[in-house]
Amino acid sequence: LATPLGVERLALDLAWTRILAAPVVARRATPEAAVSAMDGYAVRDADLASGETRLRLVGEAFAGSAGGGPALVPGACVRIFTGAPLPPGADRVVMQEIVRRDGDCVLLAERPPAARHVRAAGSDFAAGEVLLDAGTELTPQALVAAAAADLDSVEVYRRPRVAVLSTGDELVAPGAPGHTPGTIPESVSFGVAALVRAWGGEVVCRQRLRDDLPSLVYAAGVALDGADVVVVTGGASVGERDYSKAMFQALGLQFEFEKVAIKPGKPVWVGRVGERIVVGLPGNPSAAMVTARLFLAPILAGLSGRRPEDALAWRAAPLLTPLAACGDRECFHRGHTAADGVRPVGNQDSSAQKDLAMADLLIRRPPGARRLSVGDLVEVLAF
Repeated sequence: LATPLGVERLALDLAWTRILAAPVVARRATPEAAVSAMDGYAVRDADLASGETRLRLVGEAFAGSAGGGPALVPGACVRIFTGAPLPPGADRVVMQEIVRRDGDCVLLAERPPAARHVRAAGSDFAAGEVLLDAGTELTPQALVAAAAADLDSVEVYRRPRVAVLSTGDELVAPGAPGHTPGTIPESVSFGVAALVRAWGGEVVCRQRLRDDLPSLVYAAGVALDGADVVVVTGGASVGERDYSKAMFQALGLQFEFEKVAIKPGKPVWVGRVGERIVVGLPGNPSAAMVTARLFLAPILAGLSGRRPEDALAWRAAPLLTPLAACGDRECFHRGHTAADGVRPVGNQDSSAQKDLAMADLLIRRPPGARRLSVGDLVEVLAF
């Protein structure tokens, strides 16, 4: 399911975190000519004696100037600043800290160290060199390289447009006035929307819906018209008002899978309506966020040009507290990173929200896994 959606060209100012669809190739060498790496004096190495040296100052060279000042003849030097091109004939720069001025002359008490403090032409990169490969994420550092290549825009994969629909008569907007007994603040869509953005998606809709099937079918149709991925939370069980599947089945839903043998999150499902992907998450907050991380994140990664498997980069870490045996489903405990290992958070209930906030990783356990002790290694995934 998780293949890139398409390509667009973006200005560098707008390209942060996007994934390159084409390599960044340098349009010019950097530096284009040999330049000074220090503030100091451009000299001819042949003029430097083993003892004291006196040189005649004949000009100045600044960064951005077309040339490096007058050509050096024997016994001459040029005052030069960092980034300025070397004058013709110069082959090294002497740091200003070891030079003494005497009118129009400069004095060196002894021959300077071997370092020449010159950046050779093309020493950073050459014209035509590939600086960033396709598939690279445009981090702040990568954007520096793209701009240095003399590009003002880049080809990137399109962001997947995502609609997030929350279902349930019991849900109300957080902070809504006039608390009604039996209602709860809707929380899951905020976490899911943030996860969508973190994994390269653009949230085009976040809507709370009542458990009324005709209304749900209409909302599903609208969401499918404007999004590449529709995420629906809640209503995935077998109750009389659990409509998350039915609202899309009326529009031609074809399931990829309907349940997964994991804990928490067994009701998670994924399907298609035409070319659109639909992801059904449980209504319980911890279960919803665990399944979003395991199933939605890799889909979004692939759609936006990343490798889907990069979203599932498990690693080993030692336990800091014991962990009970696992039941007959694969278990994903919410955990917290410490300096020397990991530990599960206290409340592992699928509805937990306070301890969910402390979790920054998932701890993976196979079905039927034995009880683990302090120091045992477990598989963990950034959450």
